Amino acid sequence: MSLLPESASFEELVQDYFLAVRGAGLMLSALDTEILTTWAREGVPFEVVARGIARSAEKAMWDARPGEPVLRSLRACRRQVDAEIKKYRALAAGAGAPESQTRKKKARTWEETRHARLCAALDDLAGREEALAPRVRRLFVTVLAHVPTEPAAMDAQEALAFLMLLRALPFPERLSVWREATEGGTEQQVMSARARRVSRRFRVLVTVRRRLGVKEV
Repeated sequence: MSLLPESASFEELVQDYFLAVRGAGLMLSALDTEILTTWAREGVPFEVVARGIARSAEKAMWDARPGEPVLRSLRACRRQVDAEIKKYRALAAGAGAPESQTRKKKARTWEETRHARLCAALDDLAGREEALAPRVRRLFVTVLAHVPTEPAAMDAQEALAFLMLLRALPFPERLSVWREATEGGTEQQVMSARARRVSRRFRVLVTVRRRLGVKEV
């Protein structure tokens, strides 16, 4: 998900991803930097914050006018990011708590919860669209056969699943999805080639899920 090397700081990773998804800009404002510092103190993985940013951008991109950035500031993502941090910390605390005598069911991790929601969403999709059912079944055997053990792997698994479903659509539909995703972008020439790829992939994945009727997972 990140454009930066593994040695990059949490703040660098978040800023880099936000600007790529936003599709414009070179740096954060002073207020955004303050919020970013607050998130850094939470001690959660970068991918947790990035997921909140992605969800905020997804909700905003359908109301943005052509040529306008999807997100105007990192502050606009605060509600979604804080919600993701809260969920992550709650699940992490539950997974680390000792098992009681009356509760034998193992607490799920953040990744296990996301994996379960993704599988349920795709199972529902297979029931609604018979043409895609064989591809969905193949995904369960291959891409979704294991539960990722870290947020970055979960992000990669989810992205791969929807990109494979995109390839399963008839060519005219694939072309329509691609055009809708890329023509609505606000990528600027000042963005690096890698940043443009991240921005474009984000829009493609959102458009694919909208086309398939799969809500946020």
